[in-house]
Order: sequence, then structure tokens, then C-alpha cells
Amino acid sequence: MSEQEELEKQVARQAGRMKQAEKDRPTLLAQTSYIGTLGLVFVLPVIAGAYFGNWLDEKFSGYSVRWTLGFLLLGAICGGFNVYFLIGKGDKS
Repeated sequence: MSEQEELEKQVARQAGRMKQAEKDRPTLLAQTSYIGTLGLVFVLPVIAGAYFGNWLDEKFSGYSVRWTLGFLLLGAICGGFNVYFLIGKGDKS
């Protein structure tokens, strides 16, 4: 095979890849939806942890916010893991 034919094959292959990448590019709506989902999977555990911790603080005597802060931190950690796993899943597809 000559160098000219090899070059033509490489250029054709690269052009095909570029066309496929253009076709597969996500739309603005898809990107917005993805960012919104990332926000929800982070924020919901934080809010749930804050409410549950506040409920525990009200159940037990004293005016401590120990449970609220603890579950708020736990919710932030869980939300961080959720985002990490969602992004990792998105990279593989």
C-alpha cells in the first residue's frame, strides 16, 4: 500500500470520527438536565440529614445542635459520593 493510500485512509477515518463526535454532542437541554441532576443528588441528602438531625435534636433534651450538624455533614458526604458515582457512570457511557 502506498503512502498516498495510507494517508487517504487516515484522513477519511479522522473525518468520520469528527462527524460522529458532532452528531453525539449533547444539546444544551441535555447538559442542563445533567447539571440539575447532579445538584439534586448532592442537595437532597444534605437537606434530609439536616431535617433528620433537627428532629433528633428536638426529641432529646437540651438545646444542642449536635445531631443536626452531624447528619448535615453525613448528608454532604453521601451527596459527594452520589455525585462522584453519577459522574463516573456518565464517563463510561
